[in-house]
Amino acid sequence: MLTHLQIRDFAIVDSVELEFAPGLTVLTGETGAGKSIVVDALTLAAGARAGADQIRAGAERAEVSASFDIRAATRVLRELLEEQSIEAAEELIVRRVITADGRSRAYLNGQTVTLQLLREVIGTLVDIHGQHEFQSLVRPVAQRELLDAYGRLEPLASQVRAAHRVWIALRDRLLQLESQVRDRDARLELLRYQAGELTALDLKDGEFTALAAESQRLSHSGRLLESAQGAVQLLYEGDSGTAHQAVAQALALLRPLQQYDDALAPILPLLEEAAIRVSEAARALTRYGDSLDLDAGRQAQVEQRLATIEDLARKHRLRPEELPARRLALQEELAGLERIETDLATLRRQQAEALTAYRELALRLTAERTTAARAFSQDISQRMQGLGMGGGRFQVAVQPDESTEPQPQGLDQIEFRVTANPGQPLRPLAKVASGGELARLSLAVQVACTAGELRCMVFDEVDSGIGGAVAEMIGRELRALGAKAQVLCVTHLAQVAAQGHRHLRVMKRSDGRSTRTSIAPMLGEERVQEIARMLGGVQVTARAQEHAREMLAAGEVPAAAQSPAPRAKRAKPRA
Repeated sequence: MLTHLQIRDFAIVDSVELEFAPGLTVLTGETGAGKSIVVDALTLAAGARAGADQIRAGAERAEVSASFDIRAATRVLRELLEEQSIEAAEELIVRRVITADGRSRAYLNGQTVTLQLLREVIGTLVDIHGQHEFQSLVRPVAQRELLDAYGRLEPLASQVRAAHRVWIALRDRLLQLESQVRDRDARLELLRYQAGELTALDLKDGEFTALAAESQRLSHSGRLLESAQGAVQLLYEGDSGTAHQAVAQALALLRPLQQYDDALAPILPLLEEAAIRVSEAARALTRYGDSLDLDAGRQAQVEQRLATIEDLARKHRLRPEELPARRLALQEELAGLERIETDLATLRRQQAEALTAYRELALRLTAERTTAARAFSQDISQRMQGLGMGGGRFQVAVQPDESTEPQPQGLDQIEFRVTANPGQPLRPLAKVASGGELARLSLAVQVACTAGELRCMVFDEVDSGIGGAVAEMIGRELRALGAKAQVLCVTHLAQVAAQGHRHLRVMKRSDGRSTRTSIAPMLGEERVQEIARMLGGVQVTARAQEHAREMLAAGEVPAAAQSPAPRAKRAKPRA
């Protein structure tokens, strides 16, 4: 439930804070006052597109914050919040900020979120119906979704879509394998040849790198040996002037003098260690020289092996190090092609099983839709009688889909049919309903489909184009809906405004330099004056005021006492 809305520097609003409660809240005001700004702000908080033109003139940014009581939140909402690690036990605060460059940021309980996540989260809390949204009622997709919503069939419809995805995946895999079968022989020949080359090469992981290093060593082995032997002569084995001899002579000079100066004590161990290190280095160089392979035959073998590897790597357009992995991949593909007949048989069986599972679910969905369609048709037909369409009938037709292939939505085509006049045949909704009739039917359908829902429902002038007794009946429908859910309605009709549990008036003020919109609650006599203004125009007469009081008093009378028309029971989907 929406509990609080704060709007700053949005459109022509500088700062507005509103508190909301359960029931029907109506928003009224003169034409052009900005009644729909509250709806626009909620739409922005719900993830609508933002632009710099929405910022109030002279301001640097616009901001909308909405608070929701989520103690009775749905499982879907809880899962969405948990997936994003957003802590929200009882309250969820949505914040949307638009900057002067047209960019926007969205927050949930202070945590930055994407617009996609924002739309998913707020979509579980708010339903917004614009004044032209009733036109979507003529779309087949919307009609199917409304029927599924009425019959609480979304979980079963979701299972059908999932079964369809499984079937599609298996079908695509089967088509891929069947395509491979057509080119199987030629592909097998090529794979066997390529895999045979790589198998004959038998290149091990890391072998190419080791061979390259060995090639470098062998090609410079003569110079390496000569330098190592020369270094041994300089360090230790030369006839005179070796490093070891020089260190030994230094020690012989300094040892006798240690008794005259203690400062020489720490220097002598260093010279002794140097003598040891020189000896060890000489022995290591001798062993290194002995290990050098001067075999010209080995060098030729290494060079030939490297050339073979590099040639095959160029042929496969790979680096030499990638050849072992390529060999494994070819062997796997070869094995797959060799067992393709077995795989085809398995896939055909799995696809048949998936198709059977899909059809079972789809047929069950068809049966559930047919049952729900009968109750839905009766429900809306009865609601039409009180919405200025006496004698009219509404029918939901569930017909087989013309497609020969499984469809994600099931096996059905859903079509809404209506006749607004008694004695006239039922025809598709899009061909016979006027704009006003569509608006009334849309409200009836929304009320029927959302019974028992806890989401906040927002209606932006859905009563456009109607008046009189029909407007009063729409007001009663909205008030009845407000008894079960939170409803916000922007209206220009006194008959609807009088049915509200709470009343807000939108006012526009101008000082000649700037224009601002403010919103204030209407209580007591203020509300009487506002209803009278809506009835009588600029001049509010005593008769208009009296009529307003009568309408407000009538709005407090339970709808059942005013209109005893029965309502059809909703179909309960079978388990």
